[in-house]
Amino acid sequence: MFAVLKTGGKQYKVQAGDLLRVELLAAEAGDKVQFNEILMVGGDKPQFGTPLVEGAAVQAEVIDNIKADKVITYHKRRRKHSSQRTRGHRQQLTLLRVTDVLATGGDKSGVKEAVGTAIARRAAHGGKGEAAPAKPAKAAAASKAAPKADAAVAEADDLKVITGLGPAAEKKLNEAGITTYAQLASVDPETFEATKVKPDWVEQAKELAK
Repeated sequence: MFAVLKTGGKQYKVQAGDLLRVELLAAEAGDKVQFNEILMVGGDKPQFGTPLVEGAAVQAEVIDNIKADKVITYHKRRRKHSSQRTRGHRQQLTLLRVTDVLATGGDKSGVKEAVGTAIARRAAHGGKGEAAPAKPAKAAAASKAAPKADAAVAEADDLKVITGLGPAAEKKLNEAGITTYAQLASVDPETFEATKVKPDWVEQAKELAK
């Protein structure tokens, strides 16, 4: 029986006895870990997850934390800068031996879940980032303001219905606070300074506002 598991943003097809190299896990040599994100379990009766197979798991024993082969990157900018940079990188990995593939009962096995080091750090220090209520307060204020903004948009009239009034003029009128026929009907074309308003626009607005 085999399984397709997901860890570190990658997918692996494994079966009992396989050696597996995955992105660094929060575990030490000799630890037994369990992968719970199982996308598929193969065998006599294959199971396909939606997206995960409920109750399925893959258990493995940690052999060691290792490093991948060194990767060299070289960047050079010839024009104007004449700069060059060489960097080397060795990805940290965890070497595992798969011990068992469970089609069911994985959620009750009691084996420690295999999680990445970044997730483990966030879980360990999660309390430090929870004491800042500023973001929820802003979100609440935004949610309160949203209905008002939606209501304002809902009450606005389509000023382009007026003959001779195009999108550009409508935009300038909206920026000046004129969004309805009634507001435009009360405008004095001779004294209004935000944009040029034609007297026939005002007359048409009066008819539309009735």
